[in-house]
Amino acid sequence: MSDVAARATAGFRQRYGAEPAGRWAAPGRVNLIGEHTDYNDGFVLPFALPLRTVVAAAVRDDGRWSVWSELDDEPVEFGPAEADEPGRVDGWAAYVAGVVWALRAAGHAVPGARLAIASDVPVGSGLSSSAAIEAAVLAALLDLGGLDLPAGRWPRLAQRAENDYVGAPTGIMDQSAVIRGRSGHALFLDCRTEAIEQIPFDLDAAGLAVLVIDSRAPHRHADGEYAARRKSCERAAKALGVAALRDVAAADLDAALARLDDSETRRRVRHVVTEDQRVLDTVELLRAGRVRDIGPLLTASHASMRDDFEITVPEIDTAVEAALAAGAYGARMTGGGFGGCVLALVDADAADAVAAAVAAAYADRGFTAPGTLTVRPAGGVARLD
Repeated sequence: MSDVAARATAGFRQRYGAEPAGRWAAPGRVNLIGEHTDYNDGFVLPFALPLRTVVAAAVRDDGRWSVWSELDDEPVEFGPAEADEPGRVDGWAAYVAGVVWALRAAGHAVPGARLAIASDVPVGSGLSSSAAIEAAVLAALLDLGGLDLPAGRWPRLAQRAENDYVGAPTGIMDQSAVIRGRSGHALFLDCRTEAIEQIPFDLDAAGLAVLVIDSRAPHRHADGEYAARRKSCERAAKALGVAALRDVAAADLDAALARLDDSETRRRVRHVVTEDQRVLDTVELLRAGRVRDIGPLLTASHASMRDDFEITVPEIDTAVEAALAAGAYGARMTGGGFGGCVLALVDADAADAVAAAVAAAYADRGFTAPGTLTVRPAGGVARLD
């Protein structure tokens, strides 16, 4: 954290020749279980990561916004006209402009600002680097403007920025996790009601670790395929006469599937309904302190994503198979699919060996070497100073 915060400060000084008024940090997230259930009004269980995006910022008096990121040395500047028209600002800066747009659309007088962004959340790995930017920028602008927005409304506003300004059809999970995460806990979120429960997830006490494996697989058709899965679920819900697939109980799944005409739609529905149940089962095990016992649920989730939702790629499947063969209690892809990361629940003292086994399996298949890190649940967005 200290390094990325220092980089944000240095970037601010270099770009603007002044000191920032403050620094705000938001985490990436990993989803323990509950994939593609969020936009189906279902249940998810993410947790915030120790990886952080930091925004150093100060008020700008002319009512415009300028933003620099270490990912792109060219700063982006925009005013109210660009901020008020979705699509006018594109690329990575769209996430910043989207937050300005969402705040203004909600009736807030957003201050002009200079911002500098640094991050150690990997971009494109499925760890929610976009939501981290949104949350950190949101916190900065709220503080700089003295704006009153209850914390419970932050995730929905950040989601609007991504959905309606950037144009990415994400659910509410990512923003909820990076804003409302708590150290040592996973966030049990009902995506329909937005009710949350902090579920103890004490890996250290159990002698365990979560190994995150960056597959380094390029995202293949991710945006179009994500949208296609969402539309398929919406069509299925309509055919079944329910508001969302969350309303199909696991006990009623077979009867629901029998009412659908094609095998692909049946597979999509089966994934969502069984995944919701796996989230509920995982929560019950964690409430009881049975952390190791969630492993088979993680692995079953991956099989469902691979076979029924069809969103994995060979690199992802190889990482899961190698981690399990090396002794992981469970492993699954995490994120929207078609690339991204795998998480594996492992004994803390075996994390390096599991990581080495995955790397060896990659080498055997001729894949680009994966990245690995061990993580624990961390806190959500916060002002640093």
